[in-house]
Amino acid sequence: MSVVKKLVSLDSVVANELESLSKTLGVTQKELIERALDFYFDHTDSITAKKISDDVASGKEKVYDAREVFKELGL
Repeated sequence: MSVVKKLVSLDSVVANELESLSKTLGVTQKELIERALDFYFDHTDSITAKKISDDVASGKEKVYDAREVFKELGL
């Protein structure tokens, strides 16, 4: 996996907590941030999926049968 550098500014309380927790867990701050972001992204995926399901159920979002799509595309 490739690595991309990002420069972020953190509130001092958050930065201190990050430093303390990384020392306690024996992992780098980079690794802790990556784990936290992975967890957060998984969480927001579930929120997005629920919203889409709710939109489909309420009729705001239409679901198409694959056969309809293939037919429309001439496949």
